[in-house]
Amino acid sequence: MTLDQLMAFTVATDHARQEQVFERLQSSYDKSAYTIRRMLTEGTVRVSDKRAQFIGVDVYIEAGGTVLRDLFDADNDGWLQDAALLDELVADKLKTESEAIAAEGWKWLEIAPDFPYGHTYGLRRLRGEPALLTAEEENARTAMQAEYDRLLEEYDGADDLPDEVDARLGELETGLEGFENRPLSYDTDEFASAGAFVSIAADGSLRVERGYVRPEDEIPLEPATGADAAEGNGNADSANRGQDDGDISPPAADESDDEGLSPIADRLMTELTVHRTLAIRHAIGDRPDVAFLAALHALVLRVFYHFGTESCLELELKSVTFSSQTPGLADCASAQAISARHETWSNALPKDPQDLWDALGEWDADSRSDLFAHVVSLSVNAVYESWNRRPNALAHADRLAQATDLDMASGWKPSVDNFLGRVTKARILQAIAEAKCQSAADRIAHLKKGDMAIEAETLLADTGWLPEPLRTPGLSEGGRVTEGQLDSFDADHAETDPKGGEGAANDHPDRSADIAGERDEIQPAVAAE
Repeated sequence: MTLDQLMAFTVATDHARQEQVFERLQSSYDKSAYTIRRMLTEGTVRVSDKRAQFIGVDVYIEAGGTVLRDLFDADNDGWLQDAALLDELVADKLKTESEAIAAEGWKWLEIAPDFPYGHTYGLRRLRGEPALLTAEEENARTAMQAEYDRLLEEYDGADDLPDEVDARLGELETGLEGFENRPLSYDTDEFASAGAFVSIAADGSLRVERGYVRPEDEIPLEPATGADAAEGNGNADSANRGQDDGDISPPAADESDDEGLSPIADRLMTELTVHRTLAIRHAIGDRPDVAFLAALHALVLRVFYHFGTESCLELELKSVTFSSQTPGLADCASAQAISARHETWSNALPKDPQDLWDALGEWDADSRSDLFAHVVSLSVNAVYESWNRRPNALAHADRLAQATDLDMASGWKPSVDNFLGRVTKARILQAIAEAKCQSAADRIAHLKKGDMAIEAETLLADTGWLPEPLRTPGLSEGGRVTEGQLDSFDADHAETDPKGGEGAANDHPDRSADIAGERDEIQPAVAAE
């Protein structure tokens, strides 16, 4: 065995388990260190997993759980070996934490370690108001802010902060965030019909999403009263007295109608409003500013209010849910940014949809444009689905990416889990050749797929390389490797061959001359860069 393979076996201290994995490797084509670690840690949970962070590793150990440690991991990471115990501890703590949330009076609670992205789609969010600070709380917040500002000013320009100062600044930041992120208060009339989602945030803290109303819990609209009710009843009576099919003549006038006002007949009402609809269409066609406001009003009603509201514009905005939910999708940077932006706009809009038109009319043009951009963005669907071929739609997504200068490399990086470990060796080598150079790809070509994926993740880090589905046409795809990086790579990976060789070139003497030639070929390009 190579040194890397021996290092991988130290992950487990159970000799029986080590022997079991060793026996499995005899019939396995892939005997890489990555595969050995994966086999030894099957059914375990990373210490960095948010569930482990939520309960704390010490609590897990006190409950009888064991932790596998990698002796050669610089981050001192490890794996929790008893996943069932971890899930039990997480469920117990979530239940305990949710009792205080339930005591607030919500109609329902949904509790889970994680919810898929878009789990609140189709639910109406209540508009709450931040609870006012008491005099004591206001004094405490002022004191924290003053101390925080004093420390920042005192150590402004310092290269390194003392450990105690850094720790104190962290405590103050946490305390100030607590004052800013206070629970909201809601109207008692709506409170009892809403619920909350209780889960675990990406950093292992408790996440509570309050104030969501399900469609079946919506309060029915009150029936119309007064003149509106009379008119509605009159129209209903007229409808019940509708003419037979094919009879388009107006109903005979009743002599009693001359004695006072009566509801306008349905057919006449339809004919009159047809004329009015055409007139409004013509008027809006001459007023782009009103057309924009009307479209914004209709879409905002659809996105933020959902129920009991309707616009006369026949505009629809669909926001698809994702059938494929990759792990951690709800915690990614884009999802968090969209959620925060949506929450900001939701708080800025009036609670009553009847006030929306006047509110939008009072906003400045930039605010309306920003809100319009957010609402329209929620309708984007650039998801590839094998059963739903939409080449024109995906081509249009490329145009949108170009128009917005989208660079996925700023938030997505290739790793073993999200790409490299799920494609063929040929694609891994192609990625290295594209991001670095062919020589860099040749240096890992002899590795097994598991080891190749791990080395490729290191080589591709900070290169800006992206697989084709994530690329924006017209943007560059990262730099190339330098001569110094190649030399460093050769030195660091001289013993990575599973057969115990001394490097790629020595294991493949027939290609050593080609590799040396490729190194010479890229030197002018490196010098130019």
